[in-house]
Amino acid sequence: MGRRLYEPCRAFLGVFGIWLGYQLADLPVGLLITIAILLVGWDADKSVFSCIVDWVDPDIVDKILQVATRVEKVRDVAEVRVRWLEHRLHAEVNIAVDSLLSVEEGHAIAVEVRYRIMHGLGYLSNVVVHVNPLGSDEVFHRFL
Repeated sequence: MGRRLYEPCRAFLGVFGIWLGYQLADLPVGLLITIAILLVGWDADKSVFSCIVDWVDPDIVDKILQVATRVEKVRDVAEVRVRWLEHRLHAEVNIAVDSLLSVEEGHAIAVEVRYRIMHGLGYLSNVVVHVNPLGSDEVFHRFL
């Protein structure tokens, strides 16, 4: 696709240069177009490679952690995981709440954590929040 776009430009500039009397105009124009293609390809490859290796900016994890810890009644955030799935960011957060809370109260806290993360960080597609009682060493493992 890129070659179809650049070849007519190169040909036009080469012919125009030769028409102006520069017999070797095609060579430098071809080199400039090649450099432009390589630069565009390099930028595209960096973002694609980041998704392939599942790399996520550590600042995103820190922001999720900050938002979750600010929610009232969240006593601890045990784990935050962020992954790429089909060009979308998904997060998993394990929170700890007071063990004397009811299931309904724990669920309400999880809903609040999810709401604040989703609306505070609009680039996330989904957030799964798991609630543990405070002091539990159990970590929720779910592979996206």
